[in-house]
Amino acid sequence: MAEKLIIDKDLTEEEKYLKLILVIKNLLTPEDHLISNLANLVAAIKQTFDKISWVGFYIFNGTELYLGPFQGKIACTRIALGRGVCGMSAVKKKSIIVPDVNKFADHIVCDESSRSEIVVPVLDNGNLFAVLDLDSTEYNSFGETDKHYLEEICNFLSMEILKG
Repeated sequence: MAEKLIIDKDLTEEEKYLKLILVIKNLLTPEDHLISNLANLVAAIKQTFDKISWVGFYIFNGTELYLGPFQGKIACTRIALGRGVCGMSAVKKKSIIVPDVNKFADHIVCDESSRSEIVVPVLDNGNLFAVLDLDSTEYNSFGETDKHYLEEICNFLSMEILKG
């Protein structure tokens, strides 16, 4: 089924997220394959926000994080727990906003043009399923609005799609 995503680029960040969430709730279904849902989710996020240079999932396999569906430049394929922003978010099971990746201890450089990042864990019954990672080529691209709505999106994914 072909889907369209049209979000006015002149909207505020919050308005874009509100429209994006409506689209996501209609686009993703438990009946579709999980990889298809994850792929469409990252595509919708990337398509909505010009500030995003890379967005994707790192999925937890019980030992480490491995690259899942993404949009952007090629990326690191495996990340150890506790390493970099993704690995730290996975261990803490908390979102992490990094205004300047060059000032984050143990930052893993997959794309040298990345300047800021946000990582949000996806939990399934309190257990780590994956992390959602977003990068930008600009400093300070992500804030509390992003954190709030990305956590809402990950919660929807956890409650409605992973349970399907």
